Amino acid sequence: MPRTCRPVHLLEPAPEPVPVAGCDVCGALARQRMEAHAVGDKSKVTDFNVEMRRHPHPKRGRG
Repeated sequence: MPRTCRPVHLLEPAPEPVPVAGCDVCGALARQRMEAHAVGDKSKVTDFNVEMRRHPHPKRGRG
């Protein structure tokens, strides 16, 4: 039976999350991410990005 392969379509990587102003946790994650970038540890950079995206912040209502 012949094996058929289909093309794979990859998406552009998501932009790095921006730390929320005044959030100490986001600030610490951003600093650690910069250090990981500096030594070329892309795995750690990705880990910090995921953690920053999942870090909870209160929803702001319309003023």
